[in-house]
Parts: sequence; C-alpha cells; structure tokens
Amino acid sequence: MTVVKICGITSETDARAAVMAGADCLGFNFYAKSPRCIDARVCMQITEMLMREHPAVLKIGVFVNMPVLQILAVMQSCQLDLAQLHGDESPDELRQLGPRAFKTYRGIPTKVNGYLRNDPPACLVDASVKGAYGGTGTTADWSAAARLAIRVPLFLAGGLTPDNVTDAIRQVKPWGVDIASGVESRPGVKDAGKMREFVHAVRGV
Repeated sequence: MTVVKICGITSETDARAAVMAGADCLGFNFYAKSPRCIDARVCMQITEMLMREHPAVLKIGVFVNMPVLQILAVMQSCQLDLAQLHGDESPDELRQLGPRAFKTYRGIPTKVNGYLRNDPPACLVDASVKGAYGGTGTTADWSAAARLAIRVPLFLAGGLTPDNVTDAIRQVKPWGVDIASGVESRPGVKDAGKMREFVHAVRGV
C-alpha cells in the first residue's frame, strides 16, 4: 500500500482533517520563508494531540539548511519521528542526525551515495525549481523518479493532485506520495475535501 504524507500542516484543525482523510504521515514545515511555516509551539500542541488520539500517524519535520543541533532540539520538543532535510545539507549533516533523517532531492540525483536512509523512506524526490525549496506545485520528472524508485523506497512529491496521483503511482511505483499545495484552499490552509479525494485516489490504485 502506498504511504500518504500530507505536508505543510499548520493547524490542529487541518491535522485532524488529514488524519480523518486517511493520511499515514503529517509534515510540519520549519522553513521561515515558506507560507506553510509552523511555530514550534503550535506544532507541539498538534503533535501532543496526535500522540493521544492517533499514535500510529508518523510526524515528520521539514527543515531547510537549519543547524543540526537546532533540528535535534525541534525534533525533541515537538516529538517528531523523522527529519526531512529539504535544503542543501551535506551527507555529514545527515549522518549527525542519525537514522531518523532523510534527504530531499530537488530534481533527480545522479549520485545518492551518502544520503540514503536504510529504512523507508530512503529519500524524497521533488520537482526542481530554481530558488524554491518545495511546495511549488511543479510536477517532478516521473520517468526519472521511476528509475530511482526501482532501487530505493522513495517518497514522490512535486505537483501531485487528486487528479494525477493515480497516474503518478502507476508510473513511478513509489513507496509513498507527498502532497502540500495540491490539497489546499490557499497556501498553508488545507482543504478537507481535497485531502479525502487525494487519499481515495491513492488507495484506489
């Protein structure tokens, strides 16, 4: 079964709606320039609710070029399960974070040595948009992602919507799919109906 991650959660209302829609993972963005950036105190309230009511849901922090010690502090205070490195982090920074961190590739990498996690997700593949760190709504290169997905269990992101995710899964065969802007009513605010449609489409493949 393809894992569903709904990213860019900014409120408890959206978190509940995403879980009720059937999401397996929720993403919390700590990049200050993102319209989906969440304050750590708000994230703590949401994750405490998830721990009480939906402990099986995976909680993933999204970080862009944040110092390792700061990432570790946020992960601990917000009770996050995994760290998604979405910037220009080095393999050494990934190693310092240990087995709970995985790397995002903006575009398809030619080399993945030093970046792959042993357990799924090994990495995340997003669209390549100059100067942007995700959430652009631009579609990733599915053909290239499919070649990488044969080798590693990856998250596919980039321009996914309830309308195209079925084709994306059939072509790429990813371990999981990641969506943010494709299920929003406006940047940073999720649409419950779109989230339900997205999960329904994924489960129907």
